Amino acid sequence: MDQAGTLILIMAAAVLAPLLAHGTGRWIRIPVVIFEIVLGILIGPDVLGWAHSDEVVDVLSDLGLSMLIFLAGYEIEFGAIRGDTLRRASRAWVVSLLLGLAGALALTGFDLARTVIIGTALTSTALGTVLPILRDSGDLEGRFGTVMMAFGALGEFGPIIAMSVLLSGRDPGASTVVLIVFAAITAAAVWWALRPRPPWFSQVVRATLHTSGQFAVRFVMLLLVAMLALSQAFGLDVLLGAFAAGLLTRLVLQGSVPESSEQVLEKVEAMGFGFLVPLFFIATGIQFDLASLLDGGRALLLLPVFLVLFVVVRGLPAYLLAPRDLSPLSRRALSLYSATCLPLVVAITAIGVDDEVLGESTAAALVGAAMISVLVFPLLAMRVRARERHVSAKLPPAAETESW
Repeated sequence: MDQAGTLILIMAAAVLAPLLAHGTGRWIRIPVVIFEIVLGILIGPDVLGWAHSDEVVDVLSDLGLSMLIFLAGYEIEFGAIRGDTLRRASRAWVVSLLLGLAGALALTGFDLARTVIIGTALTSTALGTVLPILRDSGDLEGRFGTVMMAFGALGEFGPIIAMSVLLSGRDPGASTVVLIVFAAITAAAVWWALRPRPPWFSQVVRATLHTSGQFAVRFVMLLLVAMLALSQAFGLDVLLGAFAAGLLTRLVLQGSVPESSEQVLEKVEAMGFGFLVPLFFIATGIQFDLASLLDGGRALLLLPVFLVLFVVVRGLPAYLLAPRDLSPLSRRALSLYSATCLPLVVAITAIGVDDEVLGESTAAALVGAAMISVLVFPLLAMRVRARERHVSAKLPPAAETESW
């Protein structure tokens, strides 16, 4: 099918996905991202053969991934997750990195290049994918939501930093220097973002918020594109720029137009979740190498291995290092959400395949396991949280306080 037909199919799948999620919601809550990926596989070359990836789809898909990471960065409130919670999340991710590299080393037969690719992919958390689930279930508010934001943020930010240092093709020392320079420029941008904006800025935001001018939305897009370009100029992964842009946007909007920041975010989310983000997930399904996975060889055997490794590498450290004020059930839910991954796994394995370090079958097994994690782990986590709320509702106030 030609380029226009492929785009029509992708958008039709994007429309169908929430309808399917809504229809099945009466029996089981399945994240809409699962339907987006599955529909992508269905219309892709390995099943119906209707849609194929091309340059335009690839560009839009990359923008969708950047928007997903941008929105994850925007959601993070470092003022709420600082202190002991942030320290515990940082330690948990460092432990995850060590476990991931050790597990990958054993799987690859001490192939260092493949070890870095697989090990880094195992340490990620799909915060951008988990956030809508947390928001819809009401778990984003309160103490659990704060802790999940901290662990999820490190699960997004940590692998991006590791990608920039270990997968850039430069010497790790040189990559670290470049990363420090990028961090210094970002810190300067944060300082600028924290400065009071001139009165005209908030006036123009309010005046154009519901007009064709849309100054605030255009300003947000300028920040995003500028940070993407900056990271690319430094030879770093553009996802680092997207994440930094999300942090900067939050600081600018809440510092200058706090009364309008939520409305601006709603407009950006509409653009992201309404167009770019689903396009990324559907394109991921189209590009998914289903044939390699179903050949019945090593790739199919690796899929459950990777799924278990996600729990061990990412979930176990989160459970063990979670703040002590969380109940055992909350820590279990935290570990399941932390082990949920997909976008960065897709990005990291794509780098490995492009550099001819990772085989397509191994990449398919990793992405397949990540897809299953998005389907299974949040559902289990929501059940654990529902069980905890049910138990807490039956406890007298004093007993409930002691459990937390």
